This record gives sequence, C-alpha cells and structure tokens, in this order.
Amino acid sequence: MINRRTFSKALGLGTGTAAATLAGTPAASATTRGGTAGTPAAPAAGPGSRTSFATPKQVRAGVLNVGYAEAGPAHGPVVICLHGWPYDIHSFADVAPLLAAEGYRVIVPHLRGHGTTRFLSARTFRNAQQSAIALDIIALMDALKIEKAVLAGFDWGARTADIIAALWPERCKALVSVGGYLVTNLAANLEPLAPAAEHAWWYQYYFATERGRKAMEDPVKRNDLTRLVWDIVSPTWDFDDATFERTATSFENPDYADIVIHNYRWRLSLADGERRYDRFEERLATRPVIEVPAIALDAELDPFTAPGNGSSYRDRFAGAYDHRTLTGIGHNLPQEAPVDFARAVVDVDHL
Repeated sequence: MINRRTFSKALGLGTGTAAATLAGTPAASATTRGGTAGTPAAPAAGPGSRTSFATPKQVRAGVLNVGYAEAGPAHGPVVICLHGWPYDIHSFADVAPLLAAEGYRVIVPHLRGHGTTRFLSARTFRNAQQSAIALDIIALMDALKIEKAVLAGFDWGARTADIIAALWPERCKALVSVGGYLVTNLAANLEPLAPAAEHAWWYQYYFATERGRKAMEDPVKRNDLTRLVWDIVSPTWDFDDATFERTATSFENPDYADIVIHNYRWRLSLADGERRYDRFEERLATRPVIEVPAIALDAELDPFTAPGNGSSYRDRFAGAYDHRTLTGIGHNLPQEAPVDFARAVVDVDHL
C-alpha cells in the first residue's frame, strides 16, 4: 500500500520519481470517506509538474490501433486508467508515476477518437456508444495479454470502467470510479433534469445541433469550447496554457468530432448505435449491480457530482466499498488531486 514514507516523498520531503512529480504543490484538499471527515488529502499537483508521458505505444486491439502510455514494471499488477472528455491521457500524468513507484504496471490508453488511437478501417462506423468503448478496453487487455486489472477512471472513463466491472467482472480486479455509478440509461435520459443540472450539460445540447458539430470540426472553436469546459467544471484548478495545450493536441485526431458528437447524441437517443452491441445495452439498461471491490470518488466542485454524498448510487455497489468526497476539487479529479486518486487505487486493491 502507499505508506507514510511514500507519501512523504510525494509531498516533496524525499527524493525519487514521486518527489519530482509532486514537488512544489499547492495546499491540500480535505478528503472525507463514507460521508465522514477523514485525514487531510495530499496536495494536488501544480500545473506543468510533468510535461508529458514517454512516447506513446501502439497496439492493434479490436477495431482500433490503440495509442497508450505505460509506466512501471512490466510484470507488476496492472492498473488501467481511463480518461474522460474533454481530456486525454495527461489527466494521469501525475498519477502514473505514483502508482509505478508502488510496483504497478500502469496502462493509460487514448479512447477511440483521441490522441494517437486510430480506427483500422475507414469503413468502420465512428460509434461512441458506451458498450463499444468498454469493449475497446477489453480488446486492449486481450492484445496486451492482461487477464485482469484494477480499472480507474473519470467521466467517460469512469462509465467505461463501471461497465466492465458490471458485465465482465472476471476482467476487473477492483474499481475506482469518479462520480460513482455512471452507466447511461437511455430511457432515463429522455426525462428532464432540474434546471441547474440541465444548465451544466449545455454542451450536450449544443452537440445535438449542426452548429455544435461544426464547432467541434473547427480547430479554433473546438479549443475555445473545450478550454471553456475546463474552466467551468474545474473552477479552482490553476492550470496553465501549456497544460491545456498538451491535451488539446489529442483533439486533432481525425475522428475526434465524429466520436464526441455521436457519444452525446447517442445518450439523448438522437443517434443510433449498432445492433451488434444491443445485447450489452439491454443488460446495462437493467442497471446491473457492481460486485467487485470499489471506491467511489466525488469531487465537491464538479457540477456533475450527484447530491447526497454518494447515496444516490450506493445500492449499485454490492461488494467491498468505500466512498470519498474531495473538497475543493473539480471534474478532472486525477489531474487536480493525483495523490488522492493514486491512494484510492492502491486502497481499493486491498479492500
């Protein structure tokens, strides 16, 4: 587990990779576990604390040639970290070395339509429904000969990890899910939310229009839009231009606009998926319970964090479980609070 000595290094009190990664970080956020006050969280990494991963690797997996970063020992227990929108693998640039220092093999893939991940065929439908993305990760695990892994993610990545944990628990050793249970229910999504919640989803409705599609296809408007989302959903995260721009290069993927637009239109039943995924979507529509060990992380300042301190989704987790709320943290939790995220990964592996 991440012990006191390791975290002292992470806080800049020692030497080595972890210390270099998190040296000179700002004040800590407070963490609560299970709805009660806990120990103070370690500081979040400052902007630009790591400039990049090593050169991404590539592997053919399913319908994709997947670009991914890797850190840690080749034969260590595997953690797969999954990013969301509008982000990329750099959300885990500070998480990965912390986990690698603990002996984990860390795999951080670009989701379809992002970064260096490419479709193998120009004829493949640019589908971003939830089960298709989850099966991408299963295919990646098969390609890398990974039988089982801890899955950890936020936003699209948390949803993907939740789905694998629910439908293929034999491939998921344990789960860290920012936002808790995020499996999309198409029928429920047809019902209106409270006005404040609808307001937070403004871009989802923008993407339902052709104006929204054109904005995502225009490099300048796309970057302005995604930068605005970063500012809104992470109101206290003091990132710099370089931090945003290193991620924004992933949005230059030729399939990016198609994937993003399809994902949000599919969620609103405005775009069809593919019939070959129907059996998985039918199972997901039943809101299957997750039985693997799980830690749910909620970010206090994320406008998408469900009210109730995790109570709204508690019944969807039937195995060993913990819930933690990070105060002062926004939507991009792994990049805003990498030590808290890494600690959750190590802790869930020992639940």
